[in-house]
Amino acid sequence: MSSVARLFDYIVIGGGSGGLASARRAASYGAKVAVVEGSGRLGGTCVNVGCVPKKVMFNGASIMEIIDDAKHYGITVGSRSFDWGFLKGARDAYIKRLNGIYERNLDKEGVEYVDGMASMLSNTEVKVDSAVLKANHILIASGGHPVIPKIEGAEFGIDSDQFFELETQPKKVAVVGSGYIGIELAGIFHALGSDVTVFTRTSHILRHHDTIIGDTMLSEMKRQGIAFEHNSSVQALKRHDGAEYPLELSWTTAGATQPSSAAYDCVLWAVGRTPNTRPLNLAAVPGVAVGRTGHIVADEFQNTGERGVYSLGDVFGKSELTPVAIAAGRRLADRLFGGERFANSKLDYANIPTVIFGHPTAGTIGLTEEQAKAKHGADAVKVYQTRFTNMFNALTPYKPPTAMKLVVTGAEERVVGLHIIGRGCDEMLQGFGVAIKMGATKRDFDNCVAIHPTSSEELVTLR
Repeated sequence: MSSVARLFDYIVIGGGSGGLASARRAASYGAKVAVVEGSGRLGGTCVNVGCVPKKVMFNGASIMEIIDDAKHYGITVGSRSFDWGFLKGARDAYIKRLNGIYERNLDKEGVEYVDGMASMLSNTEVKVDSAVLKANHILIASGGHPVIPKIEGAEFGIDSDQFFELETQPKKVAVVGSGYIGIELAGIFHALGSDVTVFTRTSHILRHHDTIIGDTMLSEMKRQGIAFEHNSSVQALKRHDGAEYPLELSWTTAGATQPSSAAYDCVLWAVGRTPNTRPLNLAAVPGVAVGRTGHIVADEFQNTGERGVYSLGDVFGKSELTPVAIAAGRRLADRLFGGERFANSKLDYANIPTVIFGHPTAGTIGLTEEQAKAKHGADAVKVYQTRFTNMFNALTPYKPPTAMKLVVTGAEERVVGLHIIGRGCDEMLQGFGVAIKMGATKRDFDNCVAIHPTSSEELVTLR
C-alpha cells in the first residue's frame, strides 16, 4: 500500500488554528506538508463555531448594554430593536471570508489542503477516502465537539455549535451548564433580550476558576435578571409541537421531594466537550494512548507513545485554548523542521492567561488562591484583593462591581495568580500576563506608576 502512497514530510490531521499554524510553520522551513480536514471549512472550532463568531455576538450584546446605559449620560436613543437574522448574516459572511483567507494562505505557502476524513493506517500512513498519504511525522489536531447529555429527548436541545445556526432569536432559553461556554452564551442571550435560566449542578458557577470570579459573576448575572436553578440535575426534555414554548425540561433539585419542569423555546446543552478521536482508527497505532477523558496522551513536546505521531490542541486536552494550540503547534514544527537550534522547542503550559467573555468580562492567569495554598502551603501564600465600581458606572443607578485578586507566594511575594472581573478586564489582562510570565513580584507591580483614571491602576496600587 505504501508504494502508491503520496509522500509528504508532515501530515496534519485537522484544519483548526493549531494544526494550520503548525503546518504553515513547517512549510516555512521547506517541508512538504498536507493538511487533512473533513468539515469542508478551515479554521476549526475557534473560527467557525467558537471564539470568533462568539465574540461577534458578544460585541452585539455589549452594544445593547451600552444603549441601555446611554440615558444616564444624557444621551437619548430612539426606539430600540434588534434583528438577530441580520447579525447572523453579517457574522456568517465574515466567517466565510476568514475560511477563504485560511485556504489562500495554505496555497500561498505551498501546503496542500486535502478535503476529507483521515483514518490512521500506521504511524507513517493516513488514508483519506481512497487516497493514502505517507509521512515520517503525523500531527493529530482533530479538535473536539460538544457533549450531549444522555437523557430522554436530549436531541430536542441544541449544543454550542448549533447556537450559531439559530436563524431567529429564542424568547425563553434554558442553558444547562455553568462553565465558561454556558455562562458566555447565557450572557449573550440575555443582553440581546431573551429570558434566560441557567441550570447548574452545584450552588456555584465557573467552578474551575478562582472564587472571586465565580461568585462575582453569579451575583452580577442574577442582578441583571438571569435566573439560576442551583443543585439541579436535568432528567428529560420533551417536545410539544404547536406550543409557544414547545420544549418541556424536567429536573430534580437536591433536597426537593418532587421534580420540577418548565417550558422553553430553546434548550442549550453546555455540559462539556470531548475530543474528536473516533474516526481516526487509532487502533492502527497501538502506541497512541487515549486517556480516561478521551484525550490523546502526549508529553510536554507533544510526542505520543508512537514514534512520529503527535497530539495537539483540544484532542491533547491541556489548556484547550486557540492561542495555546497555535503556540504549541508552531514550536512543534520548529523542533521537527527548524534545525538544531530548535531541538528543545516546546510550549511552557504554565501561566497561560484566558478570558471569559461574560457580562461582565473576567480574566485569569496562574493559580487560584486554593491551588496556590495546596501547592505552596497556606502560610506561604498571601492575597491582595479589591472590589470597587468602575468609573463608567459613576452616573448609573446600579453599581456592578469590578473585583481583583493578586495571589503571591514567599518572602519575595512572587505573583502566581491574578484574577479580575469587571468592565475592560479582557483587554487589561494581556500586559499583566507578560509580567507574570516573566516572574513579576508584588514589588514590581508596586513600582509601576498607575494610569489614572483606569480600573487597571488598582492592580499596581493594591495594599
